[in-house]
Amino acid sequence: MSKYDVIIIGAGAAGLFCGIHAAKRGRKVLILEGAKGPGKKILVSGGGRCNFTNLDITPNFYVSQNPHFCKSALSQYTNWDFISFISELNLTYNEKTLGQLFCDQKSRGILEGLLKSIPSNCELKVSSRVNEVSYEDYYKVSLTNGDSFQADSLVVATGGLSFPGLGATDIGYRIAKQFGHKMVETTPALVPFTLENVLKNLAGVAIESEVCVGNKKFLENILWTHKGLSGPSILKASLYWESKSKVKINFLPKSDIYQILKDKNKKTLLNALKEELPIRFVEEWLKLFKLPLNRKCAELSGDQKELLVKVFHHWEFIPSGTEGYRKAEVTRGGVDTNQVSSKTMESRLQKNLFFIGEVLDVTGLLGGYNFQWAWSSGYVAAKYV
Repeated sequence: MSKYDVIIIGAGAAGLFCGIHAAKRGRKVLILEGAKGPGKKILVSGGGRCNFTNLDITPNFYVSQNPHFCKSALSQYTNWDFISFISELNLTYNEKTLGQLFCDQKSRGILEGLLKSIPSNCELKVSSRVNEVSYEDYYKVSLTNGDSFQADSLVVATGGLSFPGLGATDIGYRIAKQFGHKMVETTPALVPFTLENVLKNLAGVAIESEVCVGNKKFLENILWTHKGLSGPSILKASLYWESKSKVKINFLPKSDIYQILKDKNKKTLLNALKEELPIRFVEEWLKLFKLPLNRKCAELSGDQKELLVKVFHHWEFIPSGTEGYRKAEVTRGGVDTNQVSSKTMESRLQKNLFFIGEVLDVTGLLGGYNFQWAWSSGYVAAKYV
């Protein structure tokens, strides 16, 4: 049975980054990946463009039952540190909206850069699905193919339940429970909403809108789908949404419906609004609420104007659900961070057992925040394994 200093389960962003930096410290490292290749989620992230971090990284962009937990790791290894890391690999990047940084060489460039950075004392084994883990003075990791390995330290970097088609499993949660760790309930996050009564004629229509969930507001595009609503504003809102709670949308966040009616009082309602919003949406929305498409704005009644304000500025709905882990970018919840050291990522219950990345109850907003958590938490654990 081969002996290592450190075994890392999972060759995603967090696992690879931890392996690189642990090996740079002179540790003999083995990374085990159940899929046929490493970094499957890296490759599909951002539609293959890889939004690898954000210019504005603060703990406020993360959700956890312990909101202070992420602070230490994010300060120990910052977004600027990772920008320096990829710059040394001759990778370039560009800034999109809201501080999002995308790699010019796309997701493949980031993954290839990580793989090139793996030192010779770090071994990567793919198609290596973990069957069980045991501990008796050292960690023994047994694979489904019968192989087994041992190490002084074990790092769980297995991710969450999102993208099951890429090989996501609950093995990380099972290992955590095995060593006495509590779990924070997991749910799909950064995920499209489903609607009971879908307006299928609107599928494909995108509108810049303000989406509100509780006291959180997001101003970006929404996208109507065949099942409900998606787009950046919706995905962000889903991180804070609790089942059966209301979502509010303002389809005209930069305009005022009364001012539109006043300025375009000689135009029909349809013609006035189609200058502000996609015509397909305006037609379907006015029909849905039985508002007169061809009546001049000046001829609308007070009640009709109030209804327009309500359905364009303050539309409320309760999603019937979400599209689940299959479409979720991340998993909210996970290993309870109160039982993990925020400084080292080591278990407070079991020595030399570490948890990093998405398996923990730390979930970032859409926009590069989850990748930064992977880099930061992976780097921190590497310092202590």
